[in-house]
Amino acid sequence: MTELDIPSHASLEVKAVWQGLAEAHRHLAELKGLCESLPNRAILLDTLALQEAKDSSEIENIITTHDELYAYDQSSSASPAAKEVQNYIAALRVGFQDVVDSGLIRMSTILRVQEAVEQNNAGFRKVPGTVLKNQASGATVYEPPQDAALIEKLMTDLVAFIHADDELDPLLRMAIAHHQFESIHPFYDGNGRTGRILNLLMLQREGLLDLPVLYLSRYITSTKNQYYQLLQSTRTSRDWVDWCLYIVKGVAITARSEIRLIRNLRTLMQATKHRLRDELPKIYSQELLNNLFRYPYTKIEFVEKDLGVSRITAAKHLDTLAKNGFVEKKKIGRTNFYINRPLFELLTRITLNDE
Repeated sequence: MTELDIPSHASLEVKAVWQGLAEAHRHLAELKGLCESLPNRAILLDTLALQEAKDSSEIENIITTHDELYAYDQSSSASPAAKEVQNYIAALRVGFQDVVDSGLIRMSTILRVQEAVEQNNAGFRKVPGTVLKNQASGATVYEPPQDAALIEKLMTDLVAFIHADDELDPLLRMAIAHHQFESIHPFYDGNGRTGRILNLLMLQREGLLDLPVLYLSRYITSTKNQYYQLLQSTRTSRDWVDWCLYIVKGVAITARSEIRLIRNLRTLMQATKHRLRDELPKIYSQELLNNLFRYPYTKIEFVEKDLGVSRITAAKHLDTLAKNGFVEKKKIGRTNFYINRPLFELLTRITLNDE
């Protein structure tokens, strides 16, 4: 690979591609409108980002339990996998804010995202020797560019392609950019996770979504063999149609899944709000409701901070909620967590239906 392999627009003028694009854009528009209708959109970033981080990390064989995921703290006792997941969330926020502030996906944005993912500032690969191998057989599948100057040039060209002012559909641009990023493989580690965050940032920059909530990692996880097979076959054949169809189909399937999830989340939140007001009017507040849906596993410190109340008051609120069946009290380590069980079940039973 000595230069970006960008397909011509004409080569993608295929009926199946344009039909897929029409469907994907329709579902994306519905998802965007649904997000805009929520009274507190920030909750989506906190709840859905956790699931995306978990799914994205699993693609790299970084496995964490839901207890570790939701009950994470900064202590040294947290598992390495749980820390990796939290690093992904931090990286997603770094990229999201960069695009909000500048409207661009700069080289510095990509570098900062990878730095947050890996918690180091090693930057682009400078030492040759990186090869991608089949995990089962150990055979070399692909050798990315080795020369440091070439890697930097390819990444400069990729950033330019991301911002190109032409007629290419933004979903096709995202699909091509993702393939090129993974083929350049610019970092020593964290390329997969950084590349998946880059997908979200491109959707955000193009105005297709205001919040980075289209999480393709679950789709990639469920089609992992096809994902890697298409990455490699596109490199060798330079026929981009199947790869673009795969990504566009993933966008449509994932958008439908997110629409169902957010509708169910909104319904659950409204039902909990009415029940709280009716059964526990003395402690009800919108801030308390938001807390219960921002943190599937909440705790005294979270309520204390979000509601601006004392630790004693926060503890009383949570114990009252547990006594009345709103949350389930569970001790993990030395900390009492209060689990919003219906929300937990909703988030952990997300399905991708290819309708």
